[in-house]
Amino acid sequence: WTVLKVLQEHWSLDVCHGYALDNHLFPLKEIICVKTLYNYVDFMLLRLRNIDLPLKVRRRRTACSIKKNLKHMGRSIDERDSNVDERNEFGHWEIDTVIGSKSKSDNVVLTLVERITRKYIALKITSKTSFAVNEGIAYLKEYYGTKFSQVFKTITSDNGSEFAELSQIENDASTKIYFAHPYSSWERGSNERHNGLLRRFIRKGKRMDNYSCEDIMFIADWCNSLPRKILGYKTPDELFDFELDKIYAS
Repeated sequence: WTVLKVLQEHWSLDVCHGYALDNHLFPLKEIICVKTLYNYVDFMLLRLRNIDLPLKVRRRRTACSIKKNLKHMGRSIDERDSNVDERNEFGHWEIDTVIGSKSKSDNVVLTLVERITRKYIALKITSKTSFAVNEGIAYLKEYYGTKFSQVFKTITSDNGSEFAELSQIENDASTKIYFAHPYSSWERGSNERHNGLLRRFIRKGKRMDNYSCEDIMFIADWCNSLPRKILGYKTPDELFDFELDKIYAS
């Protein structure tokens, strides 16, 4: 079961272990710990190799440093309410773009992650420009209609030029826009983590316009249906739908 989940659905060993425990799939005495599962892979006792575990072969320890804020795109993340930092309230998002090739003629994926539920939105847009980003946001505003500002209470961005006009959202919505410090990707860690999941399917250097909107949607759906340890092995879709039900019922 574990081998199939890793190879076919790209689950991690930790997710397999936690999901099996939470859903009582096997007798407790038959479920081995995560560390033992990784040892089995290292000793080639499972039909898995380390290359089948993308995070294991990619993860590296890196030092964090805080650099001086050289750009001032808008309201600083320093002004953001502590509820956002502590993930105490639904509706606070991180935003980013993911490129394929370095060609300016290539499409781009606009991504957003909600900080509590880890809901991942991935939209294919025409280019890495502020105009294309705002088109993507306009689609979301139309989709959620009058509830947009309740679903998107805040959005936190980096200082990329494609987000230069992002604050225009505040002109006709109560959504607040914040900007992280330059070179401080850990301040949008949830988004960075999910973009890493996207890279499992679309490697760097591959043209994004080779992938359809349906392809991008499939990847986002996979991310949102993946049980997470941090969510008590619930899925982002489950928790996000629960929050939406509360908003639309009010």
